[in-house]
Amino acid sequence: MSKYRLRCITCSREYDPAEVEYTCPVCGERKGTLEVIYDFDIVRREYSLNQSDIGKDGIWAFDFLLPFEGDHFRPNLLVGNTPLYRCENLSEKYAVEVFIKDDGRNPTASFKDRASSVAAAKAVEKGYGTVFCASTGNAASSLSGMAAVSKLKSVIFVPATAPQAKLTQLQVYGSKVLAIEDSYDRAFDLSMEIGLSKGWYCRNSAINPYLLEGKKTCALELAFSMIDRLPDYIFVSAGDGTVLSSFHKGFEDLREMGVIDRLPVIVGVQASGAAAIKKTYEGGLPFEPVDIQASSVADSICVGKPRDVVKACRYTHKNKGMLIDVSDKEILEGIIEMARESGVFAEPAGATALAGFKKCARQGLLSLDSRVVIVVTGNGLKDLKSPSSIMPALRKLPPDRKIIEEEIGEDRFQS
Repeated sequence: MSKYRLRCITCSREYDPAEVEYTCPVCGERKGTLEVIYDFDIVRREYSLNQSDIGKDGIWAFDFLLPFEGDHFRPNLLVGNTPLYRCENLSEKYAVEVFIKDDGRNPTASFKDRASSVAAAKAVEKGYGTVFCASTGNAASSLSGMAAVSKLKSVIFVPATAPQAKLTQLQVYGSKVLAIEDSYDRAFDLSMEIGLSKGWYCRNSAINPYLLEGKKTCALELAFSMIDRLPDYIFVSAGDGTVLSSFHKGFEDLREMGVIDRLPVIVGVQASGAAAIKKTYEGGLPFEPVDIQASSVADSICVGKPRDVVKACRYTHKNKGMLIDVSDKEILEGIIEMARESGVFAEPAGATALAGFKKCARQGLLSLDSRVVIVVTGNGLKDLKSPSSIMPALRKLPPDRKIIEEEIGEDRFQS
C-alpha cells in the first residue's frame, strides 16, 4: 500500500501519484491544486522507528511525514534546524512571550530551501534532468542551490526588478536566468508555457503539490521544539499562499498522528498593496480568486495572482486562522525594529510577519499570556536597497580625532 495519495483542494477527488503530476485535471490549474494525504498507520510506524532522529538531519528527520518511500536521493545541504530565539526585548515591549524562527539561516538564506530540497529530490526520483520555476527571487535562488548540488540544470524566470543580490545569487549557482521585464505573475505564466512544453520538472508554487510538504517542516520543527507548550499564534508572511498553507498542514498532520492535540492560530500577513489572498478570503466560501495589480516593497510576497489562494483560504477557514495586511511603511519599520530588538536581520517579507504581530498587539487581539512565534522567511542581505531607503545618509569623516569625537557626541555612548 502506498504511503500517500494526492487530493484536489476543491473537488476532493483523490489520485495515485502516478496518475497526476501537478494539478487536478477536472478543476484546473488554479482551483485544482493538490494536497498530499497520508496513510497515517504507515506514518505512525515510521515515526516510531525514527523519532530519535528529530533534530539531527534537518528536514529529512521528518521523512516519516514527507512524500517519499524507502531510501531516496537527498540534496547534500543541511536544510532546516534553523534557530528559534526567545526575544526578551520584544516580549517585554509587547507584554507577550515572543519567539523568532530565523529561516534566513538556511543554505541560500531563505525558507524556500525547504521546498526546493524536496523538489530536487522529486526531480531526481522521477528522472528529470532540468528543473524550472518562476520567482521573485528566493524560490529561484533556493532551487538554483539545490539543483547545483543535485546535478540538475535549472532555468529561472524572474521579474527583472528583483533585487540585484538575488539575481546575482542565481548566476553564481549556475542557473539559466531569464529576467523578464514584467510582473512576477507574467513570468509565472511564461514559465509554465515554456517549461512544460520542454519537458522540464516544475518547481512552481502551488502547481507542484510536494512543495508544501517541504515547507511544512518548519511547522514540524516548531511543534517538536515547543512540544511542552505550543505557541498560541504563529505570524508568517503570505504571497502565493503555499507558505501560509504549509503551517496549517504541518500542525494538522501532527494532530492526526496524535503528537499534538491542538493547532496554533496561524496568522497570514500580507502587504497592503499585494493582499489578494486576504481579499479572496473576505469574499467567503467557495473562495473565488480575486486578482489585483500588486505593488509592495516586499518583493518576495508581491503577488497579484496567487496560485495557492484557494488552499490558503480553505485552510485558514477550517482552522480559524487570520489574514491581515500591513503597509510598506510598517514593513520597513519592522526590519529596523526586529534588527535592533532581536539581532535578526530580515528581508522585507520576513519583517512583514513582525509588522503583522505589532498590528494585532496594538489592536488588543493577543491576550497577555500569549506565546507568539514570528517566522522570518529570508535574510536581510537579500535586499539591502529597501532598508537603505529609510536610513540616514552616512557622513564621511576625515581622519581627525576631534571631528570624530564630535560626531560620536557626549551623551549617547557613555559607559
